[in-house]
Amino acid sequence: MASILERNKKTAQKKKTREEYAEDALYREVWEEVNNEKTMAFVKKYSRYIIAVALGIMIIATAIQIGVRAYRANKIATAETYETAINKLDVNMLNAVAENAGGATADLAQFQAYMLSNDIEALEKLAQNGNSRDFRDLARLHIVGLRGDEMTAAAVEDYLAPLDTKKSPYYYTSRLMVAQKYLADGNHDAANKWLDVIINDADAPDVISATAQTLR
Repeated sequence: MASILERNKKTAQKKKTREEYAEDALYREVWEEVNNEKTMAFVKKYSRYIIAVALGIMIIATAIQIGVRAYRANKIATAETYETAINKLDVNMLNAVAENAGGATADLAQFQAYMLSNDIEALEKLAQNGNSRDFRDLARLHIVGLRGDEMTAAAVEDYLAPLDTKKSPYYYTSRLMVAQKYLADGNHDAANKWLDVIINDADAPDVISATAQTLR
């Protein structure tokens, strides 16, 4: 004897009549009309805000697009000016690039302007305000090379203190320079402290380490 559940499974699903289909269609139509009316009422009520937001998005998108184009155009113009300055060995043009460009490009132009003019003030400006550590540290090394004879060993050590970190690409060079200055001043004990640090550093470049061992 079949169970009630089995009999229910076998029961055919009741088909809708035309009237029921018509009622469903009418219901959907009324529902769509109601939704459309609600949507229109919402749009009318907040139309000013919707338009403002849409305009704001368009303005922002346009501004970003214009900004990107202007940035690219400026970069291209700077590169062209820099190339022309190098070809002509024009110090004034290099100084202009240093003033108007940014990042390492400005630093490179400033350093090359110094190399052409031997203007130590430009080098000092780069040492103080350079955009990149590499060029700031390089400028300091050059300044010590130019003015080291006029400075005490302690003054050289203090001036090169910003390079006394392995974040600087001239970390070992600056340490060796400080040691050499102490040796020049006759202070061998202070010099040997700097030289020992280099010699005992496994990461020290071979050339720097060999020079330190020679001076020790």
